[in-house]
Amino acid sequence: MEKWNQTSSDFILLGLFPPNQTGLLLLLLISFIFFLATLGNSAMIHLIRVDTRLHTPMYILLSQLSLMDLMYISTTVPKMVVNFLSGQKSISYLGCGVQSFFFLTMACSEGLLLASMAYDRFVAICHPLHYPIRMSRRMCVKMIVGSWILGSINSTAHTVYALHLPYCGSRAINHFFCDVPAMLPLACMDTWVYEYMVFVSTSLFLLFPFLGITASYGRVLFAVFHMRSKEGRKKAFTTCSTHLTVVTFYYAPFVYTYLRPRSLRSPEEDKALAVFYTILTPMLNPIIYSLRNKEVLGAVTRVFGGFSSKKK
Repeated sequence: MEKWNQTSSDFILLGLFPPNQTGLLLLLLISFIFFLATLGNSAMIHLIRVDTRLHTPMYILLSQLSLMDLMYISTTVPKMVVNFLSGQKSISYLGCGVQSFFFLTMACSEGLLLASMAYDRFVAICHPLHYPIRMSRRMCVKMIVGSWILGSINSTAHTVYALHLPYCGSRAINHFFCDVPAMLPLACMDTWVYEYMVFVSTSLFLLFPFLGITASYGRVLFAVFHMRSKEGRKKAFTTCSTHLTVVTFYYAPFVYTYLRPRSLRSPEEDKALAVFYTILTPMLNPIIYSLRNKEVLGAVTRVFGGFSSKKK
């Protein structure tokens, strides 16, 4: 039985795995996934930075996606691993706020960035003559900065609200990170206003962008099938299907989790779904984008192949 000092301002994270051998094996698997995600996203950022052929809006946006994924998974997994191995489940009041802020910032910013990437492909395929104007370097920078700023503003509002809730009972959060909706049951006040805020934010940053991406790719696929060039059709279809795969992995569990009323949610299901968008997606993104993209594979050969030949 956990001993808990009611006068402490710290929180307790109940975690994802049971404290036994099975839990340890699962933790090792998560740690391996974390290693792959860190390596893959760092390599993607490095490739796009050093290879001038990838200095286009599409790959600049992709490098930002890798940066967000890198920060995303680093926000939750290291603390979970440390708590499990040390046997200490506590997280400080300030630490919980910092974790919540960065998690929400990455979540909202990535949702907007994925929409920007879809718009980039839409213009490139459906309006190729207008692409240099609509997706200029200046527009690309605006999309990136806008994603970060809007995500940060939304995150600040949610985090400040959550940290100012009165927690007069247990502070044991039934999650593996400080997810604000998981903290609401601990508050000794009616939180219906905040639950409405969660619904609005999820709709603005996740649901509407997802619907917009789906609609734009419907138009894109129509244009792809009417292309005369077989090679161009194949390349465009591969790019679109790759992005749709990433989008589905990211948006679907997120939207399903946060748009449901609290009465229809369970902590176990929320934690299982959170594994998809906080741990698996950051690992899969660089793999999916590299394996199905000849330009990225070519950059891998040029950059890392040249590095290995120099060592010889």
